[in-house]
Amino acid sequence: MIKLLCLGDVVGEEGVSFLESGGRLRKLKQKYCADLVIVNGENSAKGNGMTPLSAERLYDAGADIITGGNHTFRRREVYNLLDDADYLVRPANYPPEVPGVGYVITEVGMSRVLVINVLGVVYMEPMTAPVETVAKILEREKGNYDVAVCDIHAEATSEKMFLARYFDGRLAVVFGTHTHVATADAQVLPGGTGYITDLGMCGSMNGILGVKTESIIHKFTVKTPNVFEAAEGNCKINGAYFEIDEKTGKCLTARRVEGD
Repeated sequence: MIKLLCLGDVVGEEGVSFLESGGRLRKLKQKYCADLVIVNGENSAKGNGMTPLSAERLYDAGADIITGGNHTFRRREVYNLLDDADYLVRPANYPPEVPGVGYVITEVGMSRVLVINVLGVVYMEPMTAPVETVAKILEREKGNYDVAVCDIHAEATSEKMFLARYFDGRLAVVFGTHTHVATADAQVLPGGTGYITDLGMCGSMNGILGVKTESIIHKFTVKTPNVFEAAEGNCKINGAYFEIDEKTGKCLTARRVEGD
């Protein structure tokens, strides 16, 4: 049995510090006896994006793999780390010229787990279709992995569901990130793929999607550019837990993780 713990977008200093504080992420890993912890860190830096410091802090706090999204490349100082760190994954459907890799294969016990990160294209940036990208990776790495997992960082719920249904039985787990709002649809699909539309976020619940309320009010009313400041206090963890049969590569359990 492979036990997989996945946490949603970590937002700013508040989110990173919350996972670090008192060894919170490591304790959560122990609570679920997780073999592999995947954390989305594309919003982990102060002011958005990801920096070497925020990524390294998440890794030191207990994340085994850190995935990205549409803000991965916002901070240029992280580019070298994307190339060098084997625990960082950026969306695979960016052009090959960009820094970093779109998937990694990591050993978990006797199994090889393929972790893929893709970016949605509906209401987002024009990229290669995520389904096409995932299909190519699965074919390219055929025989090199035992279990495959995918983080689809996307806006449209239908696009996330489509990818999961399309690869039902071929991917052990598909989880969505990006919207910062946890969904209530954790399930195991008929073919054996564990699925949740969005993991939610790790950070302050006092604002709007982890950002101070006044910043978002300004955006929707005044409409002029302004700096998004991270909200503070009342932090929560959102994510999901999956159990995967090592022999079959199928998911047996999928449920939400929520707490403070």
